[in-house]
Amino acid sequence: MTTNNQEERRFDPRDTTLIFVNRPDDLDPMPPEEGDQGLRAEMSCGHAVTPESLTGWCRSLLDQGQCKFKCPALMDDTLEQCNEVWSYQEVRRLAVLTTEEMAYFEEKMARLAAVKYCEIKECPGCNTFVEREDLTDLSVVCTVCQEDDEDHYTFCWQCLKKWKGPMPRSDRCDNDGCVNLNLELLKNCKDTSLPQVQGVDKCPSIRACPTCGQRVEHDRTGCKNIICPRCQVEFCFVCLKLTRECLKTSSYFIPCRTVWLPDRPPSPCGTTTNRVQEHTQSLCRACACCVFSV
Repeated sequence: MTTNNQEERRFDPRDTTLIFVNRPDDLDPMPPEEGDQGLRAEMSCGHAVTPESLTGWCRSLLDQGQCKFKCPALMDDTLEQCNEVWSYQEVRRLAVLTTEEMAYFEEKMARLAAVKYCEIKECPGCNTFVEREDLTDLSVVCTVCQEDDEDHYTFCWQCLKKWKGPMPRSDRCDNDGCVNLNLELLKNCKDTSLPQVQGVDKCPSIRACPTCGQRVEHDRTGCKNIICPRCQVEFCFVCLKLTRECLKTSSYFIPCRTVWLPDRPPSPCGTTTNRVQEHTQSLCRACACCVFSV
């Protein structure tokens, strides 16, 4: 068991299920204050934590959109992070979460998991959350509305209005204003520059992760590579190749030599499939075909 104090949460020294250690907190780079009597406990990965540091770190991960709790501590005598995944049950116990904090953590984790693993939206007819079966078809029949009405209630997954026009379709329905907002954002975003990367003085400010499609921005510091906050894959913000592929022909601080356009059908902008073109800073923003290269 652990005790939970509103002013400062601490481990219960009588808790025999925990492994207490006499060394600094691996999650807190600041040395303990003189006379500090706070206990440190060992996580399953072997790194020491306090309830406060563990709660703070895991809450920050949730705020960044991460639903997995990974240890950020450095391995002994290296600059590599541990990155071992802690279970929620372990975090809940060693962070000494309050009832309110547990409710917050669990709701946040459920929402993040739903966004990551499911295609879920709210039906405009009955406000029930539904999941799309065919990811290539924007016309969706709500089974709840169908039970209440003999007529099929079909709505557009993109504009969330009652479906209008022929179906199936993957681009839009015939309602006015039915556009792919994500694509519009990628097409029309402002340009930015990467001051510390040679030659990158004009690049779209918003990109789509080549692995999961998550929209990301660069903070304009450091090298040209970033880590997707959703899938945790590292890729080049300029050419959109995975970092290991980009570095075969360039380095972290020099321009990419080529831009790989994914294998997709011919598009309105004239892009052909499996085409490798010489790198230019003004990449295609014209169409859905190039959604991962805008």
